Amino acid sequence: MEPLLILAIGIFTIIFMIAALRVNAFLALLTSAIIVSLLAPGEFADKISRVAVAFGSTAGHIGIVIALAVVIGKCMMDSGAADRIVRAFLSLLGEKRGHTALMASGFVLSVPVFFDTVFYLLVPLARSMYRRTGRHFVKYSLAIAAGGVITHSIVPPTPGPLVMAEQLGIDLGVMILIGAGVAIVPAVVAMLFATWLDRRTNIPMRPLGGGMQESEPIPDDRLPGLLSSLLPILLPVVLVSAKTAVSAAAKTAAEGSWVKDAVQVMGVIGDVNFAMLLSAAIAMWILKTKRGLTRAEMANVVEVSLMSAGIVILITAAGGAFGAMLTQAGIGDRIQELFAGGPAGQSGGIVFLVLGVLIASLMKIAQGSGTVAMITASAMIAAMIPSTESLGYPPVLLATAIGGGSMICSWMNDSGFWVFVKMTGMTEAEGLKTWTPMIAVSGFSAALVSLAIAIAWQAPLQIRVLLLVIFIILLGLAAILPGRLGVRRQ
Repeated sequence: MEPLLILAIGIFTIIFMIAALRVNAFLALLTSAIIVSLLAPGEFADKISRVAVAFGSTAGHIGIVIALAVVIGKCMMDSGAADRIVRAFLSLLGEKRGHTALMASGFVLSVPVFFDTVFYLLVPLARSMYRRTGRHFVKYSLAIAAGGVITHSIVPPTPGPLVMAEQLGIDLGVMILIGAGVAIVPAVVAMLFATWLDRRTNIPMRPLGGGMQESEPIPDDRLPGLLSSLLPILLPVVLVSAKTAVSAAAKTAAEGSWVKDAVQVMGVIGDVNFAMLLSAAIAMWILKTKRGLTRAEMANVVEVSLMSAGIVILITAAGGAFGAMLTQAGIGDRIQELFAGGPAGQSGGIVFLVLGVLIASLMKIAQGSGTVAMITASAMIAAMIPSTESLGYPPVLLATAIGGGSMICSWMNDSGFWVFVKMTGMTEAEGLKTWTPMIAVSGFSAALVSLAIAIAWQAPLQIRVLLLVIFIILLGLAAILPGRLGVRRQ
């Protein structure tokens, strides 16, 4: 069967089952993987078993990390470590720059903690700041939303970016560092947009409906210290990034040098599974010491966390199986033939970056889940490209662009939309006027930055250096001006 027709059938199956039949994303992705496998070439007797093999391979690469990330997030929330980080940002930046503090808090906390949990934690602070100032509730709420969604969509170990790194063969340390760097730009753009939108809307803060009540803040003396609160987040970033740096240095190091020996050591302690396990142990220790939990209570915390992680692992592994079956169908060879010699073929890998953004945004519009959009888009693009070396730019830019695409057009089929609306007390129409354009602007910004860097990467070295200097200057100005302008408006 024609590979492009198989691709179309696979996409239609996912969208129809999730959007029309309301089937769980795991079952939709798994069913689509099986259908694609049955239609793809190969021994008929192996067509179901190879789906299971691909499912297991993906779960083996990402399952431990996702499970431990959920444990870390739960422990940080329960121990007050997340609260401490938020209060540190508020103390550092002051109430006049409260929106920046809320953005930064969401930006950092959404690396190990899922978006909805971060929003539940931070939105009471937005409501409290509104009561004191009597203004800017929209800006405070959007700052939290943008900070949380951006890193959730671009920076591992959240499931979407983690699977994209696996699908596209990206070193996890590189994905963390470049993803965080790219995420800064949409964060700054989001703050400018939130400030602009806040001046043009008149949405008051309303009481929460549905019997929801705001929790009382934990006293400062019951919170852990700032360093210990940050450690579960920073430790895996440092260790995984150090492994990446040492591995890169070892390629040019002389035989017998200490760098060669360091590669062996960092291969263990810099492995993401080991680094996340250390962070989980630290987060659990902080929770136990600050809350005085018994062993049975600690076991219950971990058990609850792992139960919520199970469905996430199943969905991401099913997405990996879907991507592997697209490869079996020969999608990559067919796309290469289609593009060969034409304008797309002459543009290097830029066309795949643009295509990845379009696929992710269309999947987002159709079924609502950003994670499913990222998994599906990266699986399809990974099956299309001949190799990551043929792109002409680092594949991490392809991943950050797809992550940006997965934010575009979040509306009423997205669970994040309803978390925002219900926790802020806004109506659905107000959510469409605030949340939807804010997340779209953030996604477009991430995609455009990725595209710009990918294009610049193919330019001569001198041009790259000049563009980098200009970018740093503009980024610095963009980071400084919103805060100063915001102070004048208070």
